Amino acid sequence: MPLLSAVVPCFNEEDSLPLFLSELDKVCKKMRDEWPDLSFEAVLVDDGSSDGTLTIMRNAVSNAEYGFHVRWISFSRNFGKEAALYAGLRHSHGDYVATLDADMQDPPSLLPQMYSILQTEDYDNVATRRQDRKGEPPIRSWFAHRFYNLINHISNADIVDGARDFRLMKRPMVDAVLSMCEYNRFSKGIYGWVGFKTKWISYENVDRVAGNTKWSFLKLFAYALDGIVAFSTAPLVLASLIGVLLCVVAFVLVIFIVVRTLMFGDPVAGWPSLICAITFIGGAQLLSVGILGQYLAKTYLETKRRPIYIVRLSSEPENNAQK
Repeated sequence: MPLLSAVVPCFNEEDSLPLFLSELDKVCKKMRDEWPDLSFEAVLVDDGSSDGTLTIMRNAVSNAEYGFHVRWISFSRNFGKEAALYAGLRHSHGDYVATLDADMQDPPSLLPQMYSILQTEDYDNVATRRQDRKGEPPIRSWFAHRFYNLINHISNADIVDGARDFRLMKRPMVDAVLSMCEYNRFSKGIYGWVGFKTKWISYENVDRVAGNTKWSFLKLFAYALDGIVAFSTAPLVLASLIGVLLCVVAFVLVIFIVVRTLMFGDPVAGWPSLICAITFIGGAQLLSVGILGQYLAKTYLETKRRPIYIVRLSSEPENNAQK
């Protein structure tokens, strides 16, 4: 019997998780009517929540009315959504694996359509994207569009504008994603980098059913920088070009100053322009050092080989280990 796993990262989702599980139950029972041999499991990942999320997960295991088997793991602290997604994929057993959020912004009702596509068409995964960013602050939407345009131009990772983490993958693609066990993870880039044939479907933006978003503008900005550093060396090339350009400018200025001094004998004039040049060069140097620092910091974190996450508790005791 084919198994479909739903990987659900959760961080302080005690208000939305019961609604999500109820909706997923309806979808699974509907899918079983159409595909009687299909079974389901939900892999719930508690990313160090401080509310009652873990209690809801524990109770879900004993709920015999659900049309899916529930398994859960709980981290020792908050490791972030990327770590939670990776952990969920590692603990999933399905021939097909879906990743979706518990806040219902990734509608489980799309799963039948996504599964049908994988059964009838030659694709390895079905991914989702938002048709628009309705309800999102304009400045945040503007920066998001610029980020997608930028990273697609400077990297070889194919990332669709408006792409969500909500997708349904066949097991070979899941195994390929898991083979990339890097510490600094950027899933949207990883999905594009591993390749495989992807079918994109669009849907209108959906608001959270409960609670507040955990992603502030600064967190999203830092996440975008992580994605650029993880999948592109263009910033390093930019730093090198700045250095070459400044060397050329400095050489031209030296010739200009020498000629001007020989012709006019006035080497002191131009103090304001000198200060501007020093400030500009100093800023460019700091920018270049900062870019190098970002890559060095990521390399440092990778070489320490710390676990991506640590499991504190699990519905399966044998999984209570570092990963």
